[in-house]
Amino acid sequence: MAERDSDESDLQTVHEWRIYQMKVVILAGGRGSRINEESVLKPKPMVEIGDRPILWHIMKIYSTYGYHDFIICCGYKGHMIKDYFIHYYMYQSDATFGLQDKSREYHNSTAEPWRVTLANTGLETLTAGRILQIRDYIGEDECFMLTYGDGVADVDIPALLAFHRSHGRIATITTTQPAGRFGAIKIDGHDMIESFKEKARKDQSWVNAGFMVLNREVFDYLGDGSQMLEASPFEQLAKDRQMAAYRHPGFWSPMDTVHDRAYLEGLWSGGKAPWKVW
Repeated sequence: MAERDSDESDLQTVHEWRIYQMKVVILAGGRGSRINEESVLKPKPMVEIGDRPILWHIMKIYSTYGYHDFIICCGYKGHMIKDYFIHYYMYQSDATFGLQDKSREYHNSTAEPWRVTLANTGLETLTAGRILQIRDYIGEDECFMLTYGDGVADVDIPALLAFHRSHGRIATITTTQPAGRFGAIKIDGHDMIESFKEKARKDQSWVNAGFMVLNREVFDYLGDGSQMLEASPFEQLAKDRQMAAYRHPGFWSPMDTVHDRAYLEGLWSGGKAPWKVW
């Protein structure tokens, strides 16, 4: 009996190790047309908040909880994302260069312990196709995490993973009720405004906030990859009751527009960025 308990304990340890080593996939291939002023020059995940790309902020969220293995699905101006990581270690270190012998030494590096796979997934590829193209990088892992390269949140990653394991479905997506951007107006029969009320979060619909956990069976729902992940693949998962919603009551914000970027920049520069969990 003691030997059996030991075996079960070992299996649990292996399972927990696999969860801890889980890969994080970030969709970073879109054009970002609604934040056009900056995305003409760079891919949207490289638009900066403070002096760091929003992509870095997203990776720091996961890294804080011990997840350091990233797969980034590149597309539009993907070479700029590659250049950033090619030079990242040097930028985070003091450096000594021998100009005659072309030697280089790095000192006092503050680079994160990340492993970053940069995958060329095409300029016009839709999200389901991007995920299909990185299937080999997932390998035999039982599940992986996925999020968008343009949104930040203070999601409790361990709680998200625990929720995913508890329900046994193929997919978990983080959902949230964003703050209302428009006031609700009540008008009487004489075109007079009776009341004006800011729309509260609790009155909003639940929306997809990214920060997903997907079992490898999700690949069976992607078809030939010629559609958006959020269209027929997710619709079929929901129909099959294989998708669960992790309700996130905290902070979440996409960076879809210039206004969104200014909002996030203001929070960061004011020292009030809720997603800064590190």
